[in-house]
Amino acid sequence: MPRFAANLTMMFTEHPFMDRFAAAAAAGFDAVEFLFPYAFPPEQIADQLQGHGLTQALFNLPPGDWEAGDRGLAALPDQRDEFRASVATALTYAAATGVARLHVMSGHADRTDPAAVAAYRDSLAYLCDTAGAAGLDVVIEPINRRDMPGYFLNDFPFAADLIADLGLPNLKLQFDIYHRQILHGDVLTGLRALMPIIGHVQIAAVPDRHEPGTGELDDFRILRALDSLGYTGFVGCEYRPAGETVAGLGWLRAFHTQETNGD
Repeated sequence: MPRFAANLTMMFTEHPFMDRFAAAAAAGFDAVEFLFPYAFPPEQIADQLQGHGLTQALFNLPPGDWEAGDRGLAALPDQRDEFRASVATALTYAAATGVARLHVMSGHADRTDPAAVAAYRDSLAYLCDTAGAAGLDVVIEPINRRDMPGYFLNDFPFAADLIADLGLPNLKLQFDIYHRQILHGDVLTGLRALMPIIGHVQIAAVPDRHEPGTGELDDFRILRALDSLGYTGFVGCEYRPAGETVAGLGWLRAFHTQETNGD
């Protein structure tokens, strides 16, 4: 059965961020993820995880100035020094939280621009080397053009080819079911083909990014397929609840019931 991680950036927003750890644990989650922890000291994040018996599944490197529109630095040739500084910051939080994988956002750039491609490859090589020394995996995630126009990494085949070409043992694919469906469709076929390089999975219903089971896909079938494909990692619940978070967790109870009953 998949191991679910509550995304605290999107879920439990009825509470201040530091109170969401307790809310997730009370709702039955034993793992969490979020976009960025950097507004809080790493020790404070670690205390929340330890105090509520939670595993940190994933978080992102610093993205630059998020409020100004930055969505990562890795593919930006003029931001090499800032990117490398962001790696050091992320590793400090990784050491405190015990996280095993980091997601690096590419930033806004033209994927056909050789300079952007070269910067991205260089950034990934540097990050994987530095993170690998700390025993960490790095994941990259194609993001759809509708939600994030202009994002550099917006294609699953490109990401897969890049991972193969770089040959970095700790570079993996973050397979977000929501983004995959919008970009390419063919979710199950994609999972089967890409499973050897998948390091993290996320889910949300398409098209509204609400609870699984409320959109156009058979999300439960996809989740069951992860078991049959041998996926043992976390599934990040990166969705925006349609209403109050706990009230919307009926999908999770229904899925667990089906799995327990063998339906």
